Amino acid sequence: MSQPMLYVFDAYGTLFDVHSAVARHRALVGPEAERMSEIWRTKQLEYTWTRSLMGAYRDFAGLTEDALDFAAARCGGISAEARAKLLSAYETLDAFPDVVPTLKALKAKGARLVILSNGTPAMLESAVRSAGLDDLLDPSISVAEVGVFKTDFRVYERVGARYGVAPADVSFQSSNRWDVAGASRFGFRAVWINRSKAPDEYRDMPPAAVLDGLAGLLEQ
Repeated sequence: MSQPMLYVFDAYGTLFDVHSAVARHRALVGPEAERMSEIWRTKQLEYTWTRSLMGAYRDFAGLTEDALDFAAARCGGISAEARAKLLSAYETLDAFPDVVPTLKALKAKGARLVILSNGTPAMLESAVRSAGLDDLLDPSISVAEVGVFKTDFRVYERVGARYGVAPADVSFQSSNRWDVAGASRFGFRAVWINRSKAPDEYRDMPPAAVLDGLAGLLEQ
């Protein structure tokens, strides 16, 4: 395969560690911190899928708040201070250690790099800035442009609308297997970043490659 010159990245879970918000404030959350973080993420995604099916769009910032409130209630509740700090931390999630060196290396090869995410423009701008990725990435593409979440094809179509490229000329990276399935079915060269070594699913919509981190892109 010739080296793709347009790399599209999912944000949450792929570039940014979604569990780093709770990890920063573990003492405020208490012994249920890890469980609450898992529920928070699960419900956040569930809300995007159910609302897309219903045609009842609510932006990702609002769904992130709703999911946190549900997760906190399931785990015995949290203080108003903890809630505020967790939501603030979600705006500045930690980037995974392999993100900056991999993006720098791809950029040095002449590639264009962009995020395609469920996040709102403000959320993505904050995350990119806090992680020091401003000079490496083109301005992010948000689902807010179409008012529906992944895996609706209208989201993936935004890449071609901006860059004028065919789906097959896009290398799309996500840690979310469902997102990889959607991108693969759309026609992207979809790469699953499987850091957690999760079992495969959606086997009728396979990834073009499975990597245990972003650095593997440099060998593709």
